[in-house]
Amino acid sequence: QVQLVESGGGSVQAGGSLRIYCTASGDTFSRYAMAWFRQDLAAGLNFTAAINRAGDRTYYEDSVKERFIISRDNNENTMFLQMHDLKVEDTATYYCAAKKTADWDLRLVEYDQWGQGTRVTVSS
Repeated sequence: QVQLVESGGGSVQAGGSLRIYCTASGDTFSRYAMAWFRQDLAAGLNFTAAINRAGDRTYYEDSVKERFIISRDNNENTMFLQMHDLKVEDTATYYCAAKKTADWDLRLVEYDQWGQGTRVTVSS
């Protein structure tokens, strides 16, 4: 099974940008479709973005479309989430998740492996 570690979280002002990372080890990264979920205290754990294992198809939750970009480098065993025009409501702990299939799923229960999370705080 793949192990996942997120990094790159931090504090940023509204309107700013931040890039977070998910580094995989322990199995062949390119066998896994990947996703980002985020959790805040009010809304629970919610789907944010996903990418297929080949890295050529992506999907976004409506509130982050046009602002976030998910990508991956299978040679470097890393997935990225580039976040632009951050809003206070983007404040959350971001988790990466892996599913050993070609394509993603929107349901968190379908993901086999999870990282420990990285915190993103957006201030006004």
